[in-house]
Amino acid sequence: MDPLPCPCGLGPRYADCCGLWHRGPQRLQAGSAAALMRSRYSAYALRLEEYLLDTWHASTRPAAPLALDPALRWIGLELRREVADGADHATVEFVARCKIGGRASRLHETSRFVREGGRWFYVDGDQG
Repeated sequence: MDPLPCPCGLGPRYADCCGLWHRGPQRLQAGSAAALMRSRYSAYALRLEEYLLDTWHASTRPAAPLALDPALRWIGLELRREVADGADHATVEFVARCKIGGRASRLHETSRFVREGGRWFYVDGDQG
């Protein structure tokens, strides 16, 4: 049993929420752009660099390893909206809250996602 609550805040248990896409039988198979965005937030919170890179579209994926700051703590996610642009493109607006060195901050982003071969990928985003 995995008692860890899901960092994305949607599911009470990580194993039954984002854990399904991170390491479970549905690995990398998030069913929507919003689900992928939530799972990527949880991956940042849990520092799962491999998952983040595997879900980043090849056209925009960083070549170098990600610099995930161990002092950065993700503390909350608010999904504001998801907009489908056809069957294989979507945007997701969200606000993610974090703390570093006791100082609170937030990331407000509208992210673009594309579905290829039945899998959703993060493409890029605009912060604002």
